[in-house]
Amino acid sequence: MNKPDSAKLFESELEQAEQRWQDSYDASAGAEKDSINRSGIEIKPLYTPQDRAGKDFFSEIGFPGEYPNTRGIYASMHRGRSWTQRQLIGWGVPEDYNARLKDILAHGGTALSLIPCNSVYRGYDADEVPPELLGTCGVVVNSIEDMDIALADVPLDRISCALNDPSPFTLLALLLAVAKRRAIPWSKITGTSNQSDYLSHSVANHMFFRLALPGARRVITDHIEFANESLPGWNPLSVVGQHTQQAGATPAEAMGFTLAAALQYAEDCIARGMDPDRFLPRFTFFFDISISFFEEIAKFRAGRRLWARYARERLGAKDPKSWRFKFHGQTSGVDLTRQQPLNNIARVTVQAMAGIFGGLQSLHTDGYDEAVSVPTAEAARIAIATQNILREESQLTDVIDPLGGSYYVETLTDQMEQQIEAVIARIDAAGGMYQAVEKGLVQQMIGESAMAHQSKIESGAQTVVGVNAFRIEEDPYEYRSQPYPDPASIAAQSARLTAFKKNRSNAAASHALDDLARAAQGTENIMAHTVAAADAGATHGEICAVLRRELGFGQPLAVV
Repeated sequence: MNKPDSAKLFESELEQAEQRWQDSYDASAGAEKDSINRSGIEIKPLYTPQDRAGKDFFSEIGFPGEYPNTRGIYASMHRGRSWTQRQLIGWGVPEDYNARLKDILAHGGTALSLIPCNSVYRGYDADEVPPELLGTCGVVVNSIEDMDIALADVPLDRISCALNDPSPFTLLALLLAVAKRRAIPWSKITGTSNQSDYLSHSVANHMFFRLALPGARRVITDHIEFANESLPGWNPLSVVGQHTQQAGATPAEAMGFTLAAALQYAEDCIARGMDPDRFLPRFTFFFDISISFFEEIAKFRAGRRLWARYARERLGAKDPKSWRFKFHGQTSGVDLTRQQPLNNIARVTVQAMAGIFGGLQSLHTDGYDEAVSVPTAEAARIAIATQNILREESQLTDVIDPLGGSYYVETLTDQMEQQIEAVIARIDAAGGMYQAVEKGLVQQMIGESAMAHQSKIESGAQTVVGVNAFRIEEDPYEYRSQPYPDPASIAAQSARLTAFKKNRSNAAASHALDDLARAAQGTENIMAHTVAAADAGATHGEICAVLRRELGFGQPLAVV
């Protein structure tokens, strides 16, 4: 029997076997409910080779580290090098942050991530907001002195830094000023501007949205250009899917919005005259990982494949490094509950496994108490231990892309890719991500998806343990929560800022801020002048105030 005849025989036998199974299933399944994932894809009870019929292995799946990168961006992936454990830290004053950072590094953390106080996110110094608001959700960092204390004894030339630092990137400017003080060459500074995606801020994280859309667009392009020229180890752009997904977008929508934003940023850089093979290798991505396990894995595999194709075919990048889809994952706080918060340890574990199987490069695992308060030290240690157990005990990293080849996972990856492409097509039809955000299209899509998901929870169609099923009587506040920062330390922090402003060279700081304003009015690089202002002693709030005056205050669009 020749090969074509053999293939026909197999297909015939497969169809007959599948029909026998279907008949048995129909007779035994009873009144089952339809299974539809968060992205709206109907999930069948069984997948077979028929679901992959006609698909080409090399063009659709391939090998890790090779185009189309479906199975991973590196040949060895986690078998060769584990993901970076990058726990987000932020609370209190710089001394508090430094102590928590050292504790996390001592317990297995391998990189630095700094979450600033909400006052910092909103663009203000400590002396511009009520003291009771300071340090409750992140660390207060306003000056070069604050940054120096926060990073005391940290080898900045040997540890990667993620700064949750929206436009105009004052935290990076302060970090570079500290490196200069310590005689550390900027060429040895590595890390990521982790909140540089102003489009996601405008849509879904309003306190991060400091500058008006046109001004923020100018600043991010200047920021990327500055990093290309002065910071060879720094990733200036992290395109954030977390914000839109946590706001209510489905996983497919969040990936579509993220890729559309990345295309917008890349096209803006190309319009500036930059070479895509110079800036694309340092584009990074940041995603939420929900508890929808297989859907998240398929989301990441599909997104990685799409980005490789867009970078090569749409943006014209020729270097395979430009096609790499490097991403950080954070387990989803939206899925965590105030009710029975210890159950969140299980939720975080499932989410983390989805990210690992999805091929992430770095991971933050949430504390079980994040729905109750800023994570306690105990919860943070358990979150780190969760990663340690998954990496060291579970043998999850023995095989690269272990779910690759699964009839279900490969079919779901294809279906998620179709959903993502449909989102991007809708964005393209609106004129690109910038115009889609400006018009409110993205906000409207997220709102509709958020309402649909919440309706499922309220109706009971989506079970949430402890919330609408398996409930017990308890008070979530019985669980120990992170206390408010010591009022004395907050007072001391405010006094330090006052003393800093008094003792600096106010003439130098004022001159640098004037230069920053002129750069914003003209064509000089804004990031270069932001760094110079920080080095001259200008504070975070002063820099933000100047650029808000010159470029406009960020006013997110309200969509009804």
